[in-house]
Amino acid sequence: MFDLRYSVELRPIWNNSVPEEERRLDDIKDKTLDFSCRTDVQTRTYWRAPVIWDGMFDPHIYDKMHNRDRSSVALTVFAVGRYLDAYLGAFLNSAEHHFMVGLPVMYYVFTDVPEKVPDITLAPQRSLKVLKVGKHSRWQDISMMRMKTISDTIDSDIRHNYSHVFCFDVDQVFTDRFGSEALGDSVALLHAHYYQLPKHLFTYDRNLKSKAYMETGDFYYHAAIFGGSWQSVKAITEACYQSIMEDKQNNVEALWHDESHLNKYLWLQKPTRVLSPEYCWDTTIGSRSEIRVERLQWAPKYYDTLRIA
Repeated sequence: MFDLRYSVELRPIWNNSVPEEERRLDDIKDKTLDFSCRTDVQTRTYWRAPVIWDGMFDPHIYDKMHNRDRSSVALTVFAVGRYLDAYLGAFLNSAEHHFMVGLPVMYYVFTDVPEKVPDITLAPQRSLKVLKVGKHSRWQDISMMRMKTISDTIDSDIRHNYSHVFCFDVDQVFTDRFGSEALGDSVALLHAHYYQLPKHLFTYDRNLKSKAYMETGDFYYHAAIFGGSWQSVKAITEACYQSIMEDKQNNVEALWHDESHLNKYLWLQKPTRVLSPEYCWDTTIGSRSEIRVERLQWAPKYYDTLRIA
C-alpha cells in the first residue's frame, strides 16, 4: 500500500519559463482569494498559480465579476458506445444544478449515436449541441482522438461564441458547486489518487521513445477535467494531438494515453490555475479531512462491460 501521508513539495520561487502576461491573467479576480485560510493544504504553486480549495474564495464575488466580464463556458464531453447509456443523463442533469450556474453554458456532446442523447431541461442561457463522431475500435483511441476533435470544434465554433472551455469525462456526477472560481486561462486538476503521494510514485510515461516522456514533474494532473480560455485549450489539445500522432508514427503509445501527453504539456506550459481534488473526487478513497466539499464525484466504473477491447 502507498503511504498517503506525503505531501507535494512547495517551492516559494517563480518559474521564469512562465511568461509575465500569463502570470497576470487571473490576478484581478484572484486578489480576493484567501491563501492563508487553509493551513492544511498547499494553496499556491511555486510559480504562484492558485490551488483552489473550499474556503479560499467568495463565490458571490467570483460570480459577480465573471458576469460583469460576460464570461461564457463551452463544456465538452464524449459519450461514445455504451458510455452514453451508462453516464450521460446523470452527467448533464447534475451539471444543470451545479456547473457554472448563472453563466451562459453550451454543452457540446460528442457521440456516435446522436439519436440516443437524452432530453434535458435546460436553464436560461444554457444550450446543448450534439455532434456526431466516428466510433473507434479501441477505447484508447477514443480517449486520445478527442484532443483533435476538441481542437477542431474550438476552431470552427467555440472561439466565436464562448470565452472559456472545460473538457470533461462523462463518467462523473456533479454534487456541489463547480463555479466561476474554477475559470482561468489554463486550468489543471490534481488527481485524487496522487495529490498526497511523493513524486517518484507519479505514473508519468517514462518511455524515452514517447513524446509524453517525463522523468519528473510538478504534480500529477487528471485528464478527466482540464480547461481554460479557448485559446489555451486550443493550444493544449493541438499540442497533445500532435504528440499522440508522432508517437503513433513511431509505433509508441503513452502509458496513460492522452493523460500522459496532458501531463507533459502542463509540465512545460504551467497552468495558471490548479483545482484541488474536491473538484473530482473518488469516493472509494474514503473521507479526508482536507476534502471539505466533493464538488464532482467519480461515477462507478464498469470497464469490463463498457470499454471496447
